[in-house]
Amino acid sequence: MGVNGNAGQAVYSGSKAAVSGVTKSLAKELASQSIRVNCIAPDFIDTDIARSIPEDIYHKRVNAIDLGRAGNPAEVENVALFLASDLSTYVTGQEIGVDGGMLI
Repeated sequence: MGVNGNAGQAVYSGSKAAVSGVTKSLAKELASQSIRVNCIAPDFIDTDIARSIPEDIYHKRVNAIDLGRAGNPAEVENVALFLASDLSTYVTGQEIGVDGGMLI
């Protein structure tokens, strides 16, 4: 939602754009010190908040996801664990979407 923006969500989308910009700027500033900076951009994750929206809207959102389902919090956690691990030592300045293909 935040990366593409939605009608009525200018402030929310703006805050997400700010996170992306700060991530890229800090990655540039800190790379020379071997400090990596990345951000995670989850979209439609099956949380209490997502389940609180009207059922018809929930299903409309799920149907818009290429993988055909909402994500789960553990899938976002796995990306965070990857970024915090030695498996991602050459990854910096990235905004990694955990969105089931919504931005394809």
